[in-house]
Amino acid sequence: MKRVMFVCKKNSARSQMAEGFAKILGKGKIQVTGSGLEASLVRPEAIATMKEIGIDITDQHSKPLSDFQAQDFDVVISLCGCGVNLPPEWMTREVFEDWQLDDPAEQPEIFPRVRDEIKERVTQLIESVNKEFRRC
Repeated sequence: MKRVMFVCKKNSARSQMAEGFAKILGKGKIQVTGSGLEASLVRPEAIATMKEIGIDITDQHSKPLSDFQAQDFDVVISLCGCGVNLPPEWMTREVFEDWQLDDPAEQPEIFPRVRDEIKERVTQLIESVNKEFRRC
């Protein structure tokens, strides 16, 4: 089973939503966690936006990337363009992508749009990772 790390600056919104989607959509297919270049608090808007579609992320919490080791992950996804600030060992995993999604913390009204973009990308990622896994 592939191990996926979602990374964002503060692990407060985008990476939290991605982790929430991946836990539901990728159950039994991938292992997932999220972290930030620095830890923060999960934004209430992220919790509320996910709850609107029936996904509860209230038990998730912000974690610093420094709590993890790159070699423990196969796939690393940056959601905010912070990939350029990651240590090199994180960018050289089997799969590394930088999705560069808009920051809803700057414009709370875009939370639903960003959430939907994340769902679409997470769905595609799970499909892609599972195709690769079946070929091995």
